[in-house]
Amino acid sequence: MKVNKTHSSAGAERQLKSFIAKFEPGHQTLIRAVRKALRKRFPGAYELVYDNYNFFVIGYSPTLRPSDSVLSIAARANGLAICFIHGAALADPKRLLSGSGRQTRFLRVASAERLSDPDVEALIAKAVARAKAAFATHGRGALVIRSVSAKQRPRRRPVRPAATRVIARKPGAARRG
Repeated sequence: MKVNKTHSSAGAERQLKSFIAKFEPGHQTLIRAVRKALRKRFPGAYELVYDNYNFFVIGYSPTLRPSDSVLSIAARANGLAICFIHGAALADPKRLLSGSGRQTRFLRVASAERLSDPDVEALIAKAVARAKAAFATHGRGALVIRSVSAKQRPRRRPVRPAATRVIARKPGAARRG
């Protein structure tokens, strides 16, 4: 794993764009829209970016420490989810969160509007309230490229060939040719 802690705003944004460009156009749009919504919700957060083997991740943290992250965008070829880093400890009366790990839970997201659902906003507020450090309420956090894996799963779904027509023959029937 190549660790590249990029703090240059322009350089990090360029790198981020190249990571997002690996996805299908619809997923690119969704990633950008969800990121925009989370930037608006957490203007002072550090965005910690990982282009890993399984997932492309943007974590939102009040500090530069990954362990302080509260939630993250996790994208792969089959879709996007918001991961609640300590989601297993969150009260989730509406059962919105999926997953069975000891720490993390996730919420599949098909559009950025999902984040403005009152029940989702309540989960986010609970996650922020449990954070070890407080998010800055003013200013602009930094975009930090934390790591890029040399080997990655495809970020686009495989293109399946058009179905070929199979003609069934009766057993013992002669082939024409």
